[in-house]
Amino acid sequence: MPCKAMLQPRARITSQDSENFVDYRTKVARNPRLERLQRNYLFPEISAREAEHVEKYPNAKVISLGIGDTTQPLPDVVASSMANYAHNLSTLTGYRGYGAEQGSKELRKAIAETFYKDMGIQGKEVFVSDGAQCDISRLQAYVDSSVIIGQTGDVENESGRYRNIEYMKCGPHNSFFPDLSEAARTDIIFFCSPNNPTGHAATREQLERLVRFAQENGSIIVYDSAYAFYITDGSPRSIYEIPGAEKVAIEVSSFSKIAGFTGVRLGWTVVPQQLLYANGFPVINDFNRIVCTCFNGASRIAQAGGLASLSKEGYKAVISLVDYYKENAEILLETFESLGLRTYGGVNAPYLWVHFPGSNSWDVFNKILEKTHIITVPGSGFGPAGKEFIRVTAFGHRENILEASKRLRSLL
Repeated sequence: MPCKAMLQPRARITSQDSENFVDYRTKVARNPRLERLQRNYLFPEISAREAEHVEKYPNAKVISLGIGDTTQPLPDVVASSMANYAHNLSTLTGYRGYGAEQGSKELRKAIAETFYKDMGIQGKEVFVSDGAQCDISRLQAYVDSSVIIGQTGDVENESGRYRNIEYMKCGPHNSFFPDLSEAARTDIIFFCSPNNPTGHAATREQLERLVRFAQENGSIIVYDSAYAFYITDGSPRSIYEIPGAEKVAIEVSSFSKIAGFTGVRLGWTVVPQQLLYANGFPVINDFNRIVCTCFNGASRIAQAGGLASLSKEGYKAVISLVDYYKENAEILLETFESLGLRTYGGVNAPYLWVHFPGSNSWDVFNKILEKTHIITVPGSGFGPAGKEFIRVTAFGHRENILEASKRLRSLL
């Protein structure tokens, strides 16, 4: 009898019924810390404004130099590898179920040998994921303390900053590298090089200072190297090029901007075995636990593409793809500089950071969109220091980059 009772269908609230229960609420309390999050994420706001613009000017050709989304097709060898793998899944011999949560051994080894050769990084220290953004979120939730976890404190209305976060100012006045002598000690230091949005690649001397600062303070660096493949001036492509970094740093990277995987989703995180907590426990053990608990592994198809991109033929194609975007950056950099605008980045990164002294970045964004039908990114979306800047991306088809250059010259 009790079992039969449990199988009885329960009453449902239909859409028509819900109209009569407008005030119905569950008894589940909302996480109050979510209220500490500031306005919507920057890019949905930009997309909304773009949609409004398209509705206003339905016949205009809108060019996006805003959201950093790659535009060129995947290299043939990469796309073919993924297609073949997907096809083999339809066969008894080719089908595979769940893979290792940490990623395939072949890909982990290839990443270590390709990007960290002679740096002492082993394949077992590489964790393959569904993208750098996802990994950084995992690190914030389980290694660091994020806004949602609740340890950042409330946001200050005037500055737009969270009280318990130490902000390290990086701008033209200090070569986009913070004055560490004025920085307070923190558990975690987030650092991105080449930087998004400024496009600055930290020099070897700057990274040596950063590693030394972390060592002296007992901090962990979370180093975002998603755009490292764009570096061509000899600046370090990895934090592990700096001696001692393996004891204080985690590195997060991605296939998105080097192999065009923005929609395919594939990245990796390196957690060296020598990185230890205060009690001597290896950080890699906890990260492995997090990955195995919260993640079932990156797509096998995506991993097949990642492995192909690191083959001899694939690697050559990836370099060609990066060169294409770097040429776009050169065109845009020359355009803004010819207009007398101080522009940073665009050399070791696919982003340009354009200065409009005395202006509000959202006003500049709106003016450029209204007059040229070009989408950019207002710098204030990256923090208070970006108020007078806009970010421009070099990801785009060449004809659009050339057309954008022409329109910008006519406006500015």
